[in-house]
Amino acid sequence: MKITLQSSQRELLRSAVSSEMTEAEFVSLLEDENEPLRQFFSYYKCAIMEIETKFRVLNEQFSLDGESNPIEFMQSRVKSYGSIYHKASAKNIPMRLENIEQEINDIAGIRVVCSFIQDIYRLADCFLSQDDIFLIERKDYIDSPKKNGYRSLHLIVAVPIFLENEKRMVKAEVQLRTIAMDFWASLEHKLRYKKDLSQEKLALLSDSLKDCADESARWDDRMQEIRNMLEE
Repeated sequence: MKITLQSSQRELLRSAVSSEMTEAEFVSLLEDENEPLRQFFSYYKCAIMEIETKFRVLNEQFSLDGESNPIEFMQSRVKSYGSIYHKASAKNIPMRLENIEQEINDIAGIRVVCSFIQDIYRLADCFLSQDDIFLIERKDYIDSPKKNGYRSLHLIVAVPIFLENEKRMVKAEVQLRTIAMDFWASLEHKLRYKKDLSQEKLALLSDSLKDCADESARWDDRMQEIRNMLEE
């Protein structure tokens, strides 16, 4: 869903160059246009606040119904200039805010960490059933994990934010995962991006991380089974 840009932002777009721009040039361009840039990124911050509020309300509702709170914690972030630049470069997206807005769906990101696998799907269903949440894409890496063992439920959504004189639709990525999935993903990221590793060590690291992912998946399945037994 396209977000209409202000006239000052359109001037910035016209002055922007192609995807061959360097990261330093890209960051410099953004910083030179401080006001439209702050406005652009504020929309994503507002989208995060809207989505986090929806999940907090759901969490509170479950507790009022006599159930344990399904959400252990939430984390959120807006992508940095550098992250946006590298993603745009990798996907050959022109370095213009308009193109970035249209083509990059995870500038706003929210991670919802749950206790059990069942909680993930229940929360996702409740969240997506709300009439002001529009699902753009769903990727279930729990049912079909990535080759490296990564597991999580990813939802690309558009959510309305209500400003002084307008309503805007803003895209965001929501990741739902268990504590075990989040623990593995955090450590995998730290280990994977260590520098100066030989191909032999990288291969050994990949195999070991995949074994850990499989083991954590067995823990999740077993804990869900125990919970189901207790609720029977």
